Amino acid sequence: MIEITERAQAYFQKLIEQQGVEDLGIRLGVVHGGTPAAECELAFCEAAEVQSDEQVAEYPGFNLYTAAADGEWLEGACIDIVPTATGGELSIRAPSIKGHVPAADAALAERVQYVIDAEINPQIASHGGRVGLVEVTGEGVVVLEFGGGCHGCGMVDVTLKQGVEKTLRTRLSEVTAVRDATDHSTGSNPYYARREGRSAMGS
Repeated sequence: MIEITERAQAYFQKLIEQQGVEDLGIRLGVVHGGTPAAECELAFCEAAEVQSDEQVAEYPGFNLYTAAADGEWLEGACIDIVPTATGGELSIRAPSIKGHVPAADAALAERVQYVIDAEINPQIASHGGRVGLVEVTGEGVVVLEFGGGCHGCGMVDVTLKQGVEKTLRTRLSEVTAVRDATDHSTGSNPYYARREGRSAMGS
């Protein structure tokens, strides 16, 4: 259950009244849930925009909508208006949103996945790319698959060696190498198009 204090409820009621839209509600979403980069997002939500998988919480004057998939990250969340010298500031406290850092003795695959979610994917998201973990071998070799703008990208070798592999080996000493299992010939929307006969490092 997400707590919305009376001050925050009054704040939302006033905002919604100002919009003049019937059955207007508030949507609370989570971006990068379970990672250090996680954050909450608030937006207006009209009744026609409500998704089938969204949960509804009724408050006086409005409904709050949240995606079922965000439930674990919003456990114990509280929305409040914190008094300030200039009036008040909206505050969203979600103690579970960043997840839990795997323990030092957790499986290597679990710790690799955490670094991918927490550091690597947020960085390459600016190029529309993403990385998925395929496996971690018994020898500590991390096998990855690139997607989005990294799929078929002419600079993917640089991203792999100078970005992904460097980050993983710096964070996790057990990682011995990183391999790319992606079939880049099938990439449909690469960030940098490949050029035949040229390396990704230059002309």
